[in-house]
Amino acid sequence: MFVMDHNPQHPRRKILKWSVSTIFIVSSLTVTLHLRFSTDRTVQNKMLSYQPKRQTPQCHPGHMAPQREKESIVAVDGMKTFLVSAYREHRMKQKEVHVLAVVLRSETQSYRCHLRCQDQLHISEGVGKIHTDHFNFAYGTAEIECPIPSGCETLSHVAVTSSAANSEDKHDQEFLEVKNQEAKTDSFPYNFTVCISTMFDFTNVLQLVQSLEMLQLLGVNRVVVYKTSCSPETQHILDYYTQKGFVEVIPWSISRFVNVSRDWLPEHGPGDLHYFGQIPALCDCTYRYMYQSKYVALHDIDELILPQSVNSWLELLPLLENKYEADRCYMFENNVFPNNNTQPPPDSQIQPPQSWQDVSGVNILDHLYCEPIIKATHYSNYKIIVNPRVVFTPTVHGLIESKHGCEWVDRNIARMYHTRAAKQPDLKPDQLIYDGRLLNYSTHLTPAVNTVLRESGLLPEGSIQ
Repeated sequence: MFVMDHNPQHPRRKILKWSVSTIFIVSSLTVTLHLRFSTDRTVQNKMLSYQPKRQTPQCHPGHMAPQREKESIVAVDGMKTFLVSAYREHRMKQKEVHVLAVVLRSETQSYRCHLRCQDQLHISEGVGKIHTDHFNFAYGTAEIECPIPSGCETLSHVAVTSSAANSEDKHDQEFLEVKNQEAKTDSFPYNFTVCISTMFDFTNVLQLVQSLEMLQLLGVNRVVVYKTSCSPETQHILDYYTQKGFVEVIPWSISRFVNVSRDWLPEHGPGDLHYFGQIPALCDCTYRYMYQSKYVALHDIDELILPQSVNSWLELLPLLENKYEADRCYMFENNVFPNNNTQPPPDSQIQPPQSWQDVSGVNILDHLYCEPIIKATHYSNYKIIVNPRVVFTPTVHGLIESKHGCEWVDRNIARMYHTRAAKQPDLKPDQLIYDGRLLNYSTHLTPAVNTVLRESGLLPEGSIQ
């Protein structure tokens, strides 16, 4: 018997009483849990960002990569405006929230901001400002400036609607969390953060690992990757570094809302937004780490800024601040190392043995000859390191607006090594210039890459010499 009855004269009555009570308790709990879940879900739906229809979780060229975070992009009803993120702006006289967005440039930019302050909702008129670097695409990056009215001291979320929308219709508004609640001037979690944008159909696993290990040797603490799609092996590597705490992957799904171009000009690649939405990603990264990192570097995964007289950015930045003043943006000359040229180094230079032939991607240690700098491109395609708190508007190469401007760094102090397809494909091998600076890092780089490839299962144990 599963019921213990201390009154043997009425066992069936006891069993019936116990059963009825149990059914009543279970039913009550079921109703309570259902109501609680429904209520919580309703509240959450109002605060979560737009959730487009999920794609099949694949991660290879032409498909969306599996996303491990919620989508953050919000479509504004009745407008061709797509909200990326929201940040409190502490550097203006007027208290504001800046909402980063992708907008149709031909559309009138007229917005209303709905600011959630504790249990109250405040409304202000938003002003949309489109960045000048749109490269003549139909869509461009914009900031919607939302003034914070008096009485809104504890601001947590913001929603943006068309100013023509009914301000009383609040039930379906979608809110973004407002980040950067506190301004900081020192004691940042990171010294150096690198913003990588954007990862689309990415398969270059070996160069990805080499670059991430090189960045750590240079003193970088965090790398932020805006990812749309990649190969399964690439995803495996991103997961590895994410678990280590070195990489943050931001799901970048703007291509679900706007027809993105694969190139930098409309005549070079069809689409409505410049190069996979690279500029709004860079803007978001700069704001995201404004009060988390002392410096941010804006460059691609196939680019490395290498000091020439010292070995790390920790040693380099004091030199730059002393020579060019602090709080400037530092611009580094672009040097292209064609990845189709594999000339060996001179006899005096020893190249350490590697066992990476079965790993997909480019081996940067095999490409040590760079193209000569030509006048037409000398001051183009550079990348920067900057204090993010002096930046107002970043772009692909440099800054559109900042507090103190930018300075060119002498190439003998530091320059950028860009291992990629040739920019001057007609050059003969003897016209390329040997630069073995990377080999100075190879003693530490090679075993570090081996460790990552082995621990991530991409390199068998027996293949390491």
